[in-house]
Amino acid sequence: MSETGDSREEKSARVRGPIVIARHGKPALDRNTGPKLSWQEYVDWWARYEAGGLLQGQDAPDKLTDMVADAAVYVASPRKRAAETAALAAPEADFTYDPLFMEAPLPPPRFRRARYLPKTWNVLARAAWLWGHTFDGAESVTEARRRAQLGAEKLHELSTQGKVFLAGHGWFNRMMRPELKRLGWRCVADGGDKYWSFRVYEFRG
Repeated sequence: MSETGDSREEKSARVRGPIVIARHGKPALDRNTGPKLSWQEYVDWWARYEAGGLLQGQDAPDKLTDMVADAAVYVASPRKRAAETAALAAPEADFTYDPLFMEAPLPPPRFRRARYLPKTWNVLARAAWLWGHTFDGAESVTEARRRAQLGAEKLHELSTQGKVFLAGHGWFNRMMRPELKRLGWRCVADGGDKYWSFRVYEFRG
């Protein structure tokens, strides 16, 4: 007797996922502190942020470590802050570090004589980038959206092995949400967007 459409969908849901996607912990480089920067100085600040790790003395929240302890697949962005987050959240796990999940760039608009704190430049750069601004070969919003699609597809593929844990970045994690939804995933636990936060997705077909 052949399976009905409903039973096939239920079987598919059982063998996939869930997918746990976390934002990294608090970085050592604080976007809220001064001094105020020119756009050129912010470019240098962002480069140091991208290369830097976590603020010392942090522990992964128990809620996160408990959630990912039984994952079958462990993936992280290769950026230091994400890799250190992965190691703290699942210290015994064997992670794959995939550049597919790195943060989307923040090329600032070239405002002459303007000086802002890094947190302000972050907002201005993200808004400008979403409107198509880029320079010096930085990834465009169109290219990043395509990468988000590929990232979601990669997680979808990995989920056939069981629970997947990704240690990633705030904005790029956000960009993958509609792509996961398109593939049939639904967020069943929403931890928000703060450092160490995570969301859990289940496949609904």
